[in-house]
Amino acid sequence: MSDQKQVGQIRTEVHGHVFKIIIDNPTKKNSFSPQMMSQISDAITLLDRTEDHWVGVVCAEGSDFTAGLDMPKFFGPKAEKIEPKPGNIDVFALSGRCRKPIVTAVQGIVYTIGIEMMLAGDIVVAASDSRFCQMEAKRGIAPLGGAHFRYLTRAGWGDAMYHLFLCDEFNAERAHKIGFVQEVVAPGKQIDRAMEIAQLIAKNAPLGIQVTKEAALKYIEAAERIAIDYIPKVKDRVFSSEDMIEGIQSFVERRAAVFKGR
Repeated sequence: MSDQKQVGQIRTEVHGHVFKIIIDNPTKKNSFSPQMMSQISDAITLLDRTEDHWVGVVCAEGSDFTAGLDMPKFFGPKAEKIEPKPGNIDVFALSGRCRKPIVTAVQGIVYTIGIEMMLAGDIVVAASDSRFCQMEAKRGIAPLGGAHFRYLTRAGWGDAMYHLFLCDEFNAERAHKIGFVQEVVAPGKQIDRAMEIAQLIAKNAPLGIQVTKEAALKYIEAAERIAIDYIPKVKDRVFSSEDMIEGIQSFVERRAAVFKGR
């Protein structure tokens, strides 16, 4: 990672004590390849472990935050196998969570792992044109990046199940109402505002901020651990199903899926 711009990569910049992490694959709606997933894990780990990085900002180039995974690169005959480095913090904060506060700026399409990524952070600024959707069940699979419990943490049972069951698309106003988003701004202003918030946080004592986050996480970490430990059972059930094969095939063929419940 460097400040030099590359396509289909994760770039980073340092602005004082703010560490900016940039998703840079706009020609593919910032969909993630396995390489990009590994790179963003490296970036968040660097944020966590670098003394002078007090606050992180996660944002994206172009008109969309992310459309999710670049499916052919994760599933099928041309799938790429790139694993994060051992001991890294993963982007969904399932195996360790960044000690530093993270502000996420989103715009346009914010689908599947994009929502899980922003909910793994702390504060979200959304452009008013943002569109959110947790659509895994439409593809015969299920959320595996923390949506099954972080929707509950942010929105409560009813609103969480409403969106997880419907797999519907909802707008920035709705995301703000249910607590996914803390501020809604005009399109194009979301990154600047996220940086402003990060700089304001960085004016406070970093140890005080880090301990505050650590103490808050103590309140929910036990329940989160149970939910995280259940993820392999979710994988076993859906990744061996006929419905998953149909869901992926229907996506590739751009048609409605016909599920059988097995």
